[in-house]
Amino acid sequence: MEVIAFIAFGLALAAFFNGRKTDGRLDAEIAALKEQLAQLQARLPVIPAADAVVEAADQPEMQESAPESLEVIPAETPRAAEIRKGDAIFGGLPPSQDAVEKASRGEPVAARSNAASTTIDAVAPRQKESLESRLGARWAVWVGGIALALGGVFMVKYSIDAGLLSPVVRLSMAAVFGLVLMAIGEFVRRRAVPLVADAFQNAMIPGILTAAGAVTLFGVCYAAHGIYGFIGPVTAFALLALVSLATVGLSLLHGQALAGLGLLASLVTPAVVSSESPSPWSLFGFLSIAWIATLLAARIRRWTVVPSMANIGLCLWALAYIASATPFETRPVTLIMLVMIAGVGLIWPGKLADTIDDQPAEPDQPLAAVPSSWERTMTPPFVAITVTAGISALLTALAMISPLATASGYPVIEFSLVVASLAALGATRSYAVYPAIFSAVGTILGVWSMTALSGLLTFIAPTIPGHIVTFAVSGHTAMLASMILSGVFIALGALAIHLHGKDRPPLATIWATITAVVPIALIGMSLLMTGNLTFDLPHGLFALAAGLVLLGLTEWFSRSKGGDDGLDLPQAFLVAGSLGLIIIALHALTDGLATTILIALVGAAYVAATRLRTWPSLPWMMVGAAIAVLARIAWEPTIVGTLHLGKTPVFNALLAGYGIPALLLVFSAFELRRWPDLRVRNLLQALASLFVLLTVAILVRHAMNGGVLDSAVPTLGEQSIYTLLAIGASGIMMTLDRKSPSPIFHYGSMVIGVLSILSILFAHLIGLNPYFSGELLGSIPFFDLLLIGYLLPGLGYAGLAWYARGKRPVPYVTILAVAAAVLAFAWATLSVRRFWQGQNIADWKGFVQGETYTYSVVWLLLGVLLLVLGSRFNAKSIRIASAVLVFVSVLKVFLIDMANLEGFLRALSFIGLGAVLIGIGLFYQKILSGRAGAGPQQETPVDIEAEPGQTA
Repeated sequence: MEVIAFIAFGLALAAFFNGRKTDGRLDAEIAALKEQLAQLQARLPVIPAADAVVEAADQPEMQESAPESLEVIPAETPRAAEIRKGDAIFGGLPPSQDAVEKASRGEPVAARSNAASTTIDAVAPRQKESLESRLGARWAVWVGGIALALGGVFMVKYSIDAGLLSPVVRLSMAAVFGLVLMAIGEFVRRRAVPLVADAFQNAMIPGILTAAGAVTLFGVCYAAHGIYGFIGPVTAFALLALVSLATVGLSLLHGQALAGLGLLASLVTPAVVSSESPSPWSLFGFLSIAWIATLLAARIRRWTVVPSMANIGLCLWALAYIASATPFETRPVTLIMLVMIAGVGLIWPGKLADTIDDQPAEPDQPLAAVPSSWERTMTPPFVAITVTAGISALLTALAMISPLATASGYPVIEFSLVVASLAALGATRSYAVYPAIFSAVGTILGVWSMTALSGLLTFIAPTIPGHIVTFAVSGHTAMLASMILSGVFIALGALAIHLHGKDRPPLATIWATITAVVPIALIGMSLLMTGNLTFDLPHGLFALAAGLVLLGLTEWFSRSKGGDDGLDLPQAFLVAGSLGLIIIALHALTDGLATTILIALVGAAYVAATRLRTWPSLPWMMVGAAIAVLARIAWEPTIVGTLHLGKTPVFNALLAGYGIPALLLVFSAFELRRWPDLRVRNLLQALASLFVLLTVAILVRHAMNGGVLDSAVPTLGEQSIYTLLAIGASGIMMTLDRKSPSPIFHYGSMVIGVLSILSILFAHLIGLNPYFSGELLGSIPFFDLLLIGYLLPGLGYAGLAWYARGKRPVPYVTILAVAAAVLAFAWATLSVRRFWQGQNIADWKGFVQGETYTYSVVWLLLGVLLLVLGSRFNAKSIRIASAVLVFVSVLKVFLIDMANLEGFLRALSFIGLGAVLIGIGLFYQKILSGRAGAGPQQETPVDIEAEPGQTA
């Protein structure tokens, strides 16, 4: 290995001397190129493009027509063509050194002229690097550097094994070897060719030599302390820090790879130097200095990888200290996180990223290549630095308040400082969008953890098997933290929207969302976990004040914008946040019925505000208030609690708790009848209809169940009232649709009708049918349960079908008519059973012969009645229902009556059936004969289900 090391060192020197020769040769060529370009500039005008110059020089007609003052160099000379092309690239002006180097490497060069500066795209592409170049120019350099470092280590090891030299001498020689390597690296750097350095910047020979020397010095310092004990921990720490910081400083000359090595040495230094009483202030103080030094070097050279690694390294050290120290000191950890956040905002990227982000796109850049506003916002410059800094601060802040960590005191202030500083970075720097999002998420998670650790809900965290540690945070502390952080985010949100509202609308939208969501989440959780849900003055006043502040900010930003027309997302989120905070305030300051009514009243106030401001978000606040009222109803349907709900029908707390929000929704829908946004108009109309139906239904249920609202199965009478309400609601919505056409009314009326028909199928005919349930019908014939359960809904569907003709599709009208016929059939059938069996018509009572015969008579009469009605209104669906009913009667007579009836009843059944069938035949013959005699010119009557303009 020692031989290999010396050979590698010799190869490195040989490469250095070859580089000097190449340097001289290239310097001569570049000087000649400059001279020829200067001569061409004195004779030639500005040429627009390199390819055009070459083509023009090759064309004879262009040479003949060229003026005498324009001397064209023959194209046959390759070097002359290259010179002409280079002159075109540089725009006719003498090129700079940097431009010559870029042109020789095949990189794009900005053409310069006295009129304007344009970008020339016609440049030669960089040639693919060959295998020879990779092996000889890159890998050989890296292997040589590693060999040099290992050679120094093995040389020391050999001297130790052989016992040739004392430890002091060996360490001194190793230190000299490291210094020599660094000196040679600096010597080579000063004499190296810039062109070669740029081409092989990731395999720089000076940087490799310097890195090998730094590793050697680092090993010498560690061996002097950790192996031989020649120096103490303080001296060792200082020497290691000096080596690592010097390496970072030298990285300014040798590249980012050396900076990474210096950063790694800085992060490893505290771990390799042991101490009996380690000080966290010393640890994080040194890490802060090393991090700042790395960041300064990165700013000068505009690096992104090394500062990102530095952020991750600080986070790992902070997490390791929090996990290992019991208890850990919170202030040093907080200090280093604040240093990191301040460094990212002030040092690097600092203000530079904002200036880069503000640069306009190139004039000749295609439109498809120009990033959108959201794309620019979510992909800011130097995003790796801000993302790693945001994640590091977030993880450290959450780790400090974790129940698995043991701190000297619960770090509420320290946590708040870190997340607030991270939010401040996101508010003041346009590129720090991800730190802003991380700060919001971390604040919500942290405060929720604090409230979970409060006195109301003790959080128990098992850390060691068999040992349980209980943490408790006072509710007052958690409440103050929630309020302070909410105020901080509202202030920072206002600042961010003010700074970025005009030039970066997506960033303003993100901050408006954060400003609305964070206070709602913090104050809401604090009230739920640490407050008094009956009456809590601090939470209520703060939430009310915060909501009014958000409204004030909305007004301020709208005025500064110069108008309130059009969709403004920041404005919408601020208005929504104000509604959420006011709802929280109402829950804290009021209770029960008052809270429900006031929430709906606040939503109506936002709608009334549309008379003063045309903000598109104002009507949607009534939708949000309605959703909040529905949530309260779902949580407590009685509004005031079961014990406080009276048993008086209709006039009780339900009338106000359901009725007043319904009236306010009706008012809002009427107020917005001319609002340009059709979606919110339709939604408010639907909510108003829903609340009206819900109010009537809940009052009916309360009255039908003796003043008790429970989950018991409703009776047939209660379900019948619901069905009648649905029929009425469908008719009302059709009427409203005629006066004010709306998709909500049009389709809503049909949806309600279909749902009510399904309830008939599963409730009236099956589930709540007295024949199956055994429910008593009542003592008064006709005015009994069958009347309200079947006959009235049947008449309701018949009237609805008549009213819907020409207004709704034919299939829907047909379904309504068939539902009416089915209910009439059920009423007639069950009425027959009541006549023979009394008010209890349960199936277990069986049948008597007179009852069986009566069914046939009633069914045939009902079929004849439907036939007359179908003929009267020319309703084909009713005539079909009549035919079906007569067919069922025929089957019953032949299959049931023949087997069960005896004597006179059997004969009478068949005689009556025959007479009815003959009468029906004569009826049809008369109708068909009358239509045939009318002639083809006679106008055909309109069917009851026909659409306007359609015939039967």
